[in-house]
Amino acid sequence: MPPHDMDQMIAIASGHPAIDRYLAESYGRIRGMSSRFSAAICGHAIRRQSELGVAGDIAEIGTFEGRFFIAMALGLAPGEIALGIDVFDWPNEGVLARFLANCDACGLRRDRYVAWKEQSKNIAPDELRRKLVTGTVRFFHIDGDHDYSSLSSDLELAHGVLHPSGLICLDDMLHPGYPTLITAVLDYLARHPEMVVMCIIDREDIVAAAKFLLCRADAVALYEQDLMNSFAKFHFTVGAHVMGHFALVLSPQLREVDVGWDA
Repeated sequence: MPPHDMDQMIAIASGHPAIDRYLAESYGRIRGMSSRFSAAICGHAIRRQSELGVAGDIAEIGTFEGRFFIAMALGLAPGEIALGIDVFDWPNEGVLARFLANCDACGLRRDRYVAWKEQSKNIAPDELRRKLVTGTVRFFHIDGDHDYSSLSSDLELAHGVLHPSGLICLDDMLHPGYPTLITAVLDYLARHPEMVVMCIIDREDIVAAAKFLLCRADAVALYEQDLMNSFAKFHFTVGAHVMGHFALVLSPQLREVDVGWDA
């Protein structure tokens, strides 16, 4: 099956009606690279946060035309907003207008989100907090400049405003085009030993680019078993050891792999 057909073949849902309607009807029509598989799982995590009473805003660095942003924002609870941070000038100056038009077309009210045209590395946590309604972020998606210094800066910014039970979602981890990007994550985890990689969400295949979900170690239990149960048929049971923590792995196309065990 061609990789670009994979998302259309996977029957996977977040369980949030507005998010799932968007994923089914509009997600593939908005330009962007994030997969429907990862958006459904992240939408599920956002829905679970609301059910658990984990309240806070949603933020994204690297919003582009809004493909993943809209999926997250449709999961907002009352009294929360979504904040999209981007320079909005690539590939041209029309990207911001397209982002706003996409949000409108997908039913996202303009009082529920803010588009902030700024370089994320120039933002301090206190400045970001002033843009928020709740003063904290429960789900923070990072898809900014794919280099060590930018990702390190973005991680510290997210860390500074993260809800104690919140999630940081990192895009394009283990991507063959950015093979050293993971070093910024490992250095961040070394600086913040309270944080772990809770889940790895594969893109299309067990060797493709992935998203990482990070949280505090004491918040893992809020999400891990629920994700295992909800997405059992996508559970790569071998898992992944990351900096001393055994991370859950979810993949849309599981296959036999040689893990070095005796038959």
